[in-house]
Amino acid sequence: MADKAPVIVLVRPQLGENIGKAARAMLNFGLTEMRLVTPRDGWPNPSAGPAASGADVVLEKAEVFETLADAVADCSNVYATTVRKRGVTKPVVTPEEAAREVHAATGRSAYVFGPERSGLETEDVALARAILTVPINPQFASLNLAQAVILCAYEWSKGADLAQPTVEELLPPAPQDELEGLIGHFERLLEEKNYFWPETRAEANRLTLRNVLTKPGWNHLEVRTLRGVLSTLEKERRPRD
Repeated sequence: MADKAPVIVLVRPQLGENIGKAARAMLNFGLTEMRLVTPRDGWPNPSAGPAASGADVVLEKAEVFETLADAVADCSNVYATTVRKRGVTKPVVTPEEAAREVHAATGRSAYVFGPERSGLETEDVALARAILTVPINPQFASLNLAQAVILCAYEWSKGADLAQPTVEELLPPAPQDELEGLIGHFERLLEEKNYFWPETRAEANRLTLRNVLTKPGWNHLEVRTLRGVLSTLEKERRPRD
């Protein structure tokens, strides 16, 4: 997917901290190529590193250009991010629509973001093939730079097959024999307490209990823990010293 990854272009960014936060947002979702157009405080900027929170690879690879035209010279698909109409007739797309286009397109793509206070100028937007914007509260239509970057990067990442660590850490459901042991353990303890009385409701109660215990998809550690809880309850209560 590296050849499909869009370039993130920051035009006249003002604060090193915001460049760092944008780099962090990029790397969160698998983007590593940042281009800077005449950053106000020059480059490199010592304030960017701490704000990037470990996204050093993005900052180290960042390139600086004199003009936006130079920064996107090798890109066939350029998206200008703005929430304001600029008097320039361009197709308007959402981050989701832009991401689909980027994944399907041939040639390189770029997402272009303007300076923090003023956004992109009309001349900047004129270089783009499309305007990228999001549905937003018209009474408060202000996004900071990192927020804008993360919206676009996230939508792109959904088609990039990025690994999801939380999914990898999940254990598979326990084997059926372990689950049957848990169900049997519950039934044995409940029988001692006459839970399945009266006899006319016993079968229905057993079925409901089975449904309750099979629905969560316990893994073997969870089954083992529940068996331990039942075994503890099964023991005679001993007085504490």
